[in-house]
Amino acid sequence: MQHPVPSAEQAQWLSASGVRDVELAFADVTGFARGKTLPSKAFIQGQPLRIARAVAIQSCIGEFPDYRYYGENDPDVLLLPDMSTLRPVPWANTPRALVLCDNVDHDGSLSPLAPRSALKAVLARYAARGWTPVVAPELEFYLFAPDADADAPFQNPALRGGRREQGFDSFSFSTLNDHEAFFDDIYRGCEQLGIHTDTWVHEMGPSQFEINLKHGDALALADQTFLFKTLLKETGLRHGLRVVCMAKPLAGQPGSSMHIHQSVVDGNGRNVFSQPNGEGSHAFLHYLAGLQRYLPQLMPLYCPSPNSFRRFVKGLAAPVNLSWGIDNRSVGLRVPVSGPEARRVENRLPGCDANPYLALAASLGAGLLGVEEELQPTAAAEGNVFNQQLDAPELPATLEAALAALRGGDACSRLFGAEFAAAYAAVKEVELASFQGEISAWERRYLATLA
Repeated sequence: MQHPVPSAEQAQWLSASGVRDVELAFADVTGFARGKTLPSKAFIQGQPLRIARAVAIQSCIGEFPDYRYYGENDPDVLLLPDMSTLRPVPWANTPRALVLCDNVDHDGSLSPLAPRSALKAVLARYAARGWTPVVAPELEFYLFAPDADADAPFQNPALRGGRREQGFDSFSFSTLNDHEAFFDDIYRGCEQLGIHTDTWVHEMGPSQFEINLKHGDALALADQTFLFKTLLKETGLRHGLRVVCMAKPLAGQPGSSMHIHQSVVDGNGRNVFSQPNGEGSHAFLHYLAGLQRYLPQLMPLYCPSPNSFRRFVKGLAAPVNLSWGIDNRSVGLRVPVSGPEARRVENRLPGCDANPYLALAASLGAGLLGVEEELQPTAAAEGNVFNQQLDAPELPATLEAALAALRGGDACSRLFGAEFAAAYAAVKEVELASFQGEISAWERRYLATLA
């Protein structure tokens, strides 16, 4: 394999801009940026970099599963730069660049442990049919005041008048204006990183916001979402803010989701979810049925932590079901009102804590399995379904149950390979054991006195 080098134009930009270093980065299973930094001159010359294969499955607590999940001899992978992603680093004081990389095993194949590989595996199955998924993620997040005490509750940041947000202030402009300098830097950073944003809104929670990305190619949008979450945190720190993308950071307040709008076009750019007469196609129904059948097995990929499941609370705009319906926000799978060319389904189940590569891979993969097997969905739900008896499949209510569903089914291994399925479950078991080893404030508050 010939190692890629930057184009002449890119090399000229790196030199003329005084870029000192280039970060060769990738997302681990948590969605955290990992990699190595290379001097700009070495990068221009095409110097290859390798990193331990296990880094892709490092847990959120910094520990790794057993070596049998990544190779007994602890091998390396090659960091293969995708030169189309070469960008300046907006938050760097000294000029620096970054490029997103694939993890490549010694045999030249993509490492199945890397999340970008998992999404590429699904997209290859679409390409074999002559289809291309089109996606648009929506991300919600909270802004909090900085606090060095990890055990302290989150606190909303002080605003211009000295107050802190307390109640619901959804879709207002006042708090957006209060954080104008922060959002201005986010806009500039998005332009530098090639992140194509659409609408920005103040969401339902205090100091909670949402950004919608413009629809497009699934791999490009996964890259943009990964970079956007990194940009949020880095920019927040520069403005004395803590940006939190947890699914449920505040008890009694709305959680933060990552809704994913998805459709599919054929080689002629025609939306395969619509018939020529404007009605929904058979492929559309099969796709919905695949989401209903297989998302429960893939839930740890888009609800990756115990906190993810705290978001599913009735009455706080979080779906707790796999029903589908037209323009219905009480269902997990919403079909927005649109013209035939824009027919799509909005998967409302993933939280903002999800790794974007894995959330997209799970959603697109589940839908594709439904198409391949010609599954049939339930009838469209009518009205508010939170208190209805539903005939759609149930969702696991905890990470333990979700991991049991993943291991008990075959969707994950069919889509991403047995090695990834086993390794990912092992990472989640490491994290779950750490979580269960903590004694919570609730236990101290009530059980210390009454037990």
